[in-house]
Amino acid sequence: FYQALQNFCVVDLSNVYLDIAKDRLYVSSADDFRRRSCQTVLHLVVERLAGLIAPVLCHMAEDIWQNLPYPVAERSVFERGWPTVPEAWRQDGASVDNADTHAQVRDLLLVLRPLVNRGLERCRQQPTGGAAAAGGAAAGKGIGASLEAQAHLVFADDHPLRAALDALDRSPHPEVDNLRDWLQVSALAIDAPPPAEVLAVEEEAGVTVRIARAPGQKCERCWHYSDDIGAHPTHPTLCGRCVDVLARSSPA
Repeated sequence: FYQALQNFCVVDLSNVYLDIAKDRLYVSSADDFRRRSCQTVLHLVVERLAGLIAPVLCHMAEDIWQNLPYPVAERSVFERGWPTVPEAWRQDGASVDNADTHAQVRDLLLVLRPLVNRGLERCRQQPTGGAAAAGGAAAGKGIGASLEAQAHLVFADDHPLRAALDALDRSPHPEVDNLRDWLQVSALAIDAPPPAEVLAVEEEAGVTVRIARAPGQKCERCWHYSDDIGAHPTHPTLCGRCVDVLARSSPA
């Protein structure tokens, strides 16, 4: 039990979800759906984690409960009882197709993130000069932070994860179900012609990832690279997304 819980906290929660969530929480406006939906997930996670660890880490669980930043009905975590899955969640995931789609999207993320991260790490390790790197990658122009990069993905025609890509395309909330944000790059292209200057290439099981430098300049607020930096006179160092956020957040 404790190994499964630790694995969830370290791998699924910390290394993946919380890493991706930073942009939603720090950059989006206070009432933005992509931010509010993330806060809802964190609210559900922290309460259920407190309940799960309560039998073995009772003092830590109670400390968490007493310091929740919002009111709850139970005075103690031990009054809440063992976490249960709401019936509405069971109904939403009742169909086999829906459950399969969720699993495919999860698998897509778990396959692509390591591939993209390996490509980014190769870019960081590139020398400042010399011959071109293996796989057609250009040498001498490595990148540092992942947001300095763009990723180009190519999938085999019959790749099983194409169903997950189709599911993301049909999402009613593309600002949340956004593969570019999940991979933490500034630009993303799928099955498009490769960029002129590729810095790293990774291939695995029918997926090819090419890493190149992201176009545009760095937004000083969100740190994404964008072509529209300088296009907004009121905020010449910000991207269009951040300009919109500030406009919505400013008092009338």
